[in-house]
Amino acid sequence: MPRIAEARKPAEPSSPEQKERYRRILRAAGLQGAEKGLERVQMHDVAKDAGVAIATLYRYFPSKTHLFTALMVTQVDRLAEVTDVATPGTNPAEAVSDLLVGLAKEMRARPLLAHAMLQSNLASVAQSGGAVTNRFEELISHILGVDHPDEDQARLVRIVEAAWYGVLLAALNHHITAEQADDDTRVMCQRLLSDF
Repeated sequence: MPRIAEARKPAEPSSPEQKERYRRILRAAGLQGAEKGLERVQMHDVAKDAGVAIATLYRYFPSKTHLFTALMVTQVDRLAEVTDVATPGTNPAEAVSDLLVGLAKEMRARPLLAHAMLQSNLASVAQSGGAVTNRFEELISHILGVDHPDEDQARLVRIVEAAWYGVLLAALNHHITAEQADDDTRVMCQRLLSDF
């Protein structure tokens, strides 16, 4: 599992120029990760492709774990922008499974990048609680129409998220087919979220 660099909080971009540099770094990391996977990506190459100094890269992302976790956060944030509460008459469990199946298809299209993001997210959860996990759980709860889940609802959402990671990794590692992964995701959501 990748290590996380020293415990310092990454800088947050604030000016338009900083935000553009930040986006360029994430784009470069996405291209590098899709081509090489986490272990072979070099931070110097990401900085070069993004057109930034290596010190700038490390200011925002102290390690590759921070970098690829941030990339996954942007994916979840992008989904949150285009996803709303399940419409009346729609089964909320189906709405969540549609979201997860769609995201899994996107991630399976770039398996090395998907591995890099998932590995980094797991390392970041182990070290600091995980920004991706929190945002992902909020997104799933929002689709279910529960912005303040009780303890049992929060537990079910956590289980769905963890199970989805497992199903996705099984598909990425060719232990199951893409079709089986999609079917497993739909069954999992229906069985765990049908009471929402």
